[in-house]
Amino acid sequence: MTMIQCISPVDGSVYAERPAMSLEDAVEAVGQAHRAQKAWAKRPLEERVQLVLKGVARLNEMADEVVPELAWMMGRPVRYGGEFKGFNERSNYVASIAADALAPMVVEDSASFERRIEREPHGVVFVIAPWNYPYMTAINTVAPALMAGNTVVLKHAAQTLLVGERMVRAFVEAGVPEDVFQNLFLDHETTAKLISQGLFNFINFTGSVEGGRSIERSAAGTFTGIGLELGGKDPGYVMEDADLDAAVDTLMDGATYNSGQCCCGIERIYVHESLYDRFVEKSVAWVSNYKLGNPLDKETTLGPMANKRFAKVVREQIADAVSKGAKALVDPKLFPADDGGAYLAPQVLVDVDHSMPFMREETFGPAVGIMKVKTDDEAIALMNDSRYGLTASLWTEDADRAGRIGRELETGTVFMNRCDYLDPALVWTGVKETGRGGSLSLLGFHNLTRPKSYHLKKATK
Repeated sequence: MTMIQCISPVDGSVYAERPAMSLEDAVEAVGQAHRAQKAWAKRPLEERVQLVLKGVARLNEMADEVVPELAWMMGRPVRYGGEFKGFNERSNYVASIAADALAPMVVEDSASFERRIEREPHGVVFVIAPWNYPYMTAINTVAPALMAGNTVVLKHAAQTLLVGERMVRAFVEAGVPEDVFQNLFLDHETTAKLISQGLFNFINFTGSVEGGRSIERSAAGTFTGIGLELGGKDPGYVMEDADLDAAVDTLMDGATYNSGQCCCGIERIYVHESLYDRFVEKSVAWVSNYKLGNPLDKETTLGPMANKRFAKVVREQIADAVSKGAKALVDPKLFPADDGGAYLAPQVLVDVDHSMPFMREETFGPAVGIMKVKTDDEAIALMNDSRYGLTASLWTEDADRAGRIGRELETGTVFMNRCDYLDPALVWTGVKETGRGGSLSLLGFHNLTRPKSYHLKKATK
């Protein structure tokens, strides 16, 4: 029997393990989801919405267990209180728009014809969720999918092994039927076989580019709809009229919070030459104030990375950049907890350029590169010089200028004077190798349903 293990970054111990489901048992579980879906979809929309919200409320009641579990599994300090703020905000917002998002589009309702487009659930939605924000990324799809009348099968990353189990427990205890929302412990081989057999009606995956390619290969020929949120190398651009202190505070937080393990974290920053020196000086001071340590300690502000192999990638990128002329400005002596393993000191690099993988490949750690620019055109060219495109953060007092620049950027979201935030009223989407499709907002509901047209000619006497 294959065991799926979560190795804790706190101390390298096996924090949790579960047996991987056999293919036969997994096929049966998905079959149960299919058999339960029609009855679930026939329930009134408001009933489905309220059951989901009750599941969300039940999970909130488990906060004292959830927060330390996250610290043990992926290293986020307990002082930050888990993911409940975003988890609740997203759930409540999609609940508030569900009726409008799923309402029929009436083209004609006359004495002669009734013509309309309705939204119909896909059926069984398979959610493959990542470890970095395991509750918030999952709820982006789970909540609207269930509200729209789909049943959901959830598979979580091994690094956050217990999250799916806990989510399903909360929702079932709140009244969602067991077959409607299921958590499965699956290895990669079984997951690929389930997908290749066309057992799901829609798949949503958040993870690496290679993981996305694997999903697409497995689904080839099944015509299964797929939503993908993959890698990122999100840029910030600080213009000459920016609020310098606000830019430093927000961008450095966006680069290092959660040990830099954010889908839309800031990984590269371009600063107008007039502000460059001051921006760099303030950024180094800001980052140097972190306390790296055990995430279960309430004084810790920066925990370990989720796995020592993730930290190894960051160290290798930094070392490569330094070998090519970059300068690392944060004093490592300020972070004695850096053990060469999962505990990694934050870093700010200057004298970087796009010949370095550090400025082009996803780092996904608490390290950021800063480059000096002279013009908007130069900044735009550098921001677009990436195979990824999730968000870009623009810092200026001129909204029209931000709009003009935003229209030139190859990205899913343009921020002005903020970053690293997912607004549930706006579709969360990416371009290039960041993925395709979108979650949340009205469009998120549309991606989790299919249009069905009704052309009804009324009988005439």
